[in-house]
Amino acid sequence: MATKQGLKIAVIGGGSSYTPELVEGFILHYEELPVRELWLVDIESGLHKLNIVGDLAKRMVEKSGLPIQVHLTTDRRKAITGADFVSTQMRVGMLDARGRDESIPLKYGVIGQETTGPGGMMKALRTIPVLLDVCRDIEELAPDAWLLNFTNPAGMVTEAILKYSNVKSIGLCNAPIGLIKQVSAKYEVEPDRVYAEFVGLNHLHWITRIDVDGEDKLDEMLADTAGYSAKNVPAREWNPEFLQSLRALPSYYLKYFYMTDDMLKEQLESIKSGGNRAEVVKRVEAELFELYSDPELKDKPKQLEQRGGAFYSEAAVNLMRSLYNGTNDIQTLNVANNGIIDFLPDNASIEVNCVVTKNGPLPLQVTKIPRSAVGLIHAVKTYEQLAIEAAVTGDRGLAIQAMAHHPLVPSVEVAIQMLDEMLEANKEYLPLFFASDSVS
Repeated sequence: MATKQGLKIAVIGGGSSYTPELVEGFILHYEELPVRELWLVDIESGLHKLNIVGDLAKRMVEKSGLPIQVHLTTDRRKAITGADFVSTQMRVGMLDARGRDESIPLKYGVIGQETTGPGGMMKALRTIPVLLDVCRDIEELAPDAWLLNFTNPAGMVTEAILKYSNVKSIGLCNAPIGLIKQVSAKYEVEPDRVYAEFVGLNHLHWITRIDVDGEDKLDEMLADTAGYSAKNVPAREWNPEFLQSLRALPSYYLKYFYMTDDMLKEQLESIKSGGNRAEVVKRVEAELFELYSDPELKDKPKQLEQRGGAFYSEAAVNLMRSLYNGTNDIQTLNVANNGIIDFLPDNASIEVNCVVTKNGPLPLQVTKIPRSAVGLIHAVKTYEQLAIEAAVTGDRGLAIQAMAHHPLVPSVEVAIQMLDEMLEANKEYLPLFFASDSVS
């Protein structure tokens, strides 16, 4: 897979605040993943951040004494040429677009969230065409490379790549590794002593079994409802009786579906008091880049863990390591369904446990799917498939169908009004939807 002199890795969106965590992973695991060239790529408007993060990356590598060359560039094709791994962590439209994704739906009494609901749909419409463009470059310049996609909505992006490109792609999320870490801390065991079965879609999964050293701990985890939340999703308590009868631990993103009223109320309150999540992230990022700029800083700062995506990079490095060495360990990934969830199409992207072989992930058969989850998985996947097709074609009719059929959107009228306002607000990032404007 790699040339004799080691691996070439390209990170698209290299100016991201997460990059130092990735670099730390490459340094820690150099023995099993000999990275020789790390190319951090960004766009012109992200150059300032790329230089700050890139300089920190260089200082980290220098301190480690490892022979890793760090390259900073806006030339994506140069970075991709001959790469072994390409990882994507981009945000089309940056945090301003995220702010609109989160705030516009609230005007209509609908959940405003980065990857769930109408906000997630806009993110998909902006992102999928750009990532498919990246895939064209990979097909031409690094046909054997693995594309590890972190870009949200990760499941939809992965599915679009499966359907519309020939790139070997795997979608990743930090929620599964976060849960494993939580369980291993709770029971004071190493993470590899924990087995959790995940079933569902990205940001819409259920955990149907949790074994620690072979002992079933699901009931204990279901009883511990307060411990189960995440930094970027407000902590509303799960109803214990509901969890007991569900017989599964829902992903924290399912709070938007299972406690919609509470979550909406919380979002409306936080907009009044200090802005939406995008505003919070902007402040955290500004502080991080301030830290990163310090020429004396030669390590990943602790404050990075305040960002919602802690462990993203650990998940990425784990996956690269396993693919490169063919370790056959189990990781929770976004992959093509191919019959694993029998009521979804084969080319649907699902989030399940996989054995990671040198030839890629092999999804494991799921042992149980909560009966009450089937309808929601099916409904959200239907919305996702319509939205993916809309993203690729710029077809307004498909976009209306996707928006109207999302379980969090209350009516067709609201769907159409909201879609119009959100498309207009994203006009500069949606050339396919506004192509006729530029012609006339």
